[in-house]
Amino acid sequence: MTVRIHELHEYVRAGRIMDAMNEFYADNVVMTEPAYGATDGLAANLKREQHFVESVAQFKGFETPTVAIDGDTSVYENVMDWTGADGKDYHVEQVVVAKWNDAGKIVHERFYYDRG
Repeated sequence: MTVRIHELHEYVRAGRIMDAMNEFYADNVVMTEPAYGATDGLAANLKREQHFVESVAQFKGFETPTVAIDGDTSVYENVMDWTGADGKDYHVEQVVVAKWNDAGKIVHERFYYDRG
């Protein structure tokens, strides 16, 4: 089921982040990232992600130069660029590790990046 990772990336590239959350994440998903810690459940993650979407004035790019899949786990490197509602330009390079269930939904996702 982790071959769906490529579909997920296409949603993000198209700016369909909230659609991606509903399509690819399980109701009981736990997402963990350095800036927020762990967020439990799809509803809480939708709220957090909506806050991010609203903070973006212009999405400039999303690249995934490296993707690896092994069983129910996907790992990918991504590079994102955007201009925030605050007028600042942002560039993030991160690695994301996700566990998928048999229904093709992510049940755990962890982001690794430098907060500096």
